[in-house]
This record gives sequence, structure tokens and C-alpha cells, in this order.
Amino acid sequence: MITNELNTAQRQLEQLLADCSSAVAFTGAGISTESGIPDFRSPGSAWKRHPPMPFSDFLASEENRILTWQRKFIMDDSYAGAKPNRGHRAISRLVADGTIGAVITQNIDGLHQFSGVPAHQVIELHGNGTYAACLDCGLRYELAPIRKKFEADGRAPVCSTCGGPVKGATIAFGQAMPGEAMRRAQAAAGACDLMLAIGSSLVVYPAAGFPLLAKENGAQLVIINRDPTPLDEYADLIVRGEIGAVLEPFERANRLN
Repeated sequence: MITNELNTAQRQLEQLLADCSSAVAFTGAGISTESGIPDFRSPGSAWKRHPPMPFSDFLASEENRILTWQRKFIMDDSYAGAKPNRGHRAISRLVADGTIGAVITQNIDGLHQFSGVPAHQVIELHGNGTYAACLDCGLRYELAPIRKKFEADGRAPVCSTCGGPVKGATIAFGQAMPGEAMRRAQAAAGACDLMLAIGSSLVVYPAAGFPLLAKENGAQLVIINRDPTPLDEYADLIVRGEIGAVLEPFERANRLN
């Protein structure tokens, strides 16, 4: 069923949430556009002006690693003021009241955690851009001291413990998907009885396979997205509209009993 009428969509979604016992949210770039972070397909997106470096190129040379960090800091500055929006806050509320048990996200902005979702309930399939990590030993690094040193000496950061290359903790093109996050996402998708796919084009695999996995395991599938997706034919409810407006009532209301 496809609906464009806001009140109807909200009532239907409210009932589905009331009837479910275990919901999972699957979010893509569309949920963060209201926060001022355009998705990479948007006209004028910084992603197009400063495309991310493929992982093999990052590893290939010091020059490429320097360029990668330069691009990252430009991107970080572009979205420095981004804050959780109505969609993030609604999901946080639904997590807090026990309706949503896990948030599987393709996003790297950390806004689900900033909105109040506990970190252990956020499954980041593409990593997190708010910190960095050593590629060899995995040691975490905060960005502010890395940037200060980088701007002072112009050299790509290396691990103070093992000397390995330090990279923003996102998954670059050609880099292996995070095994633990993929296992957790598979388990959450397979166990839920309601999957909410929010703001995702559902074309980037393997991440986009999780809503379909939930459906194949008996869950109802809701897709909230501005544009059609390849999984629309499997959905029980499709909502075409602005995500913040659709989810705003759930920021305020508790789950129906």
C-alpha cells in the first residue's frame, strides 16, 4: 500500500508499531537531510566535490592518505553544525520505550547516538566519521588532536602504538564491511517482526539486503522514502513524504497499548 497523505500514513504506522513486538529501524542518508547533511546524490553535495578515496588508493601512498585527510576535514567542516532532527528524535523515543530494539544505519554521522539512542543499539554498517582508528591494531583516535597535528606538520597520521596508518573510521570503497556489524544486523533483521526502512534508496548492497531479509523471515516491511525503491514491491506500507514530518508524532507519543 502506498500513501502520500500524512495523517493516514501516521495512523497506519502507529498501528503497526502498536501491534509489533520487536521493531528494527534501517536508516539511510535521507533521514539526515533535515539536519543539513545532503545525501551524496543531491545536487551540489560535498561528496561530489570531494569524492572519497578508494581504500586501495588510500593504502597505496602517503600522498593519497594526505589527500584523504584533507578531503575529510573539508567534509567535516561542511556539516559541523549538524544536529539530530525530528526523525532521529522519533527513533530515539521509540528505542527508549522499547518499541525499536535496534537501529541499523548506513549513515556515518553519529546522529542516532547524539539523539539519545544507546551506542550498543546502533549498528553502523558503513562505520562512523566522528572518530578515527588505526588500520593495523584498531586503536581509536579522536579527530581534534589528529587534525591539530596534521595541520601543523602536513603528514598523514600514524598510530602511536604500532605505527600503522590511521584512517577515519568509515568504510571506504573497496574496504571490507565490518564483520561484527554485519552479523549483528543479520541477527536483528532476522528476529524482528517489523522493519522500518527510512530514508534509504535501498540500492547499496550488501546493506540494502537487510530489509528484504526481515521480510523473508516474516516481518512486515514499511518503507518511508521520498522516491521509489527497488524493494517497494515487497513493502506492506510505503510512505512518500518528508521523514521528519511523518515521524514527528512519534517523537512525542508513547507506544500505543
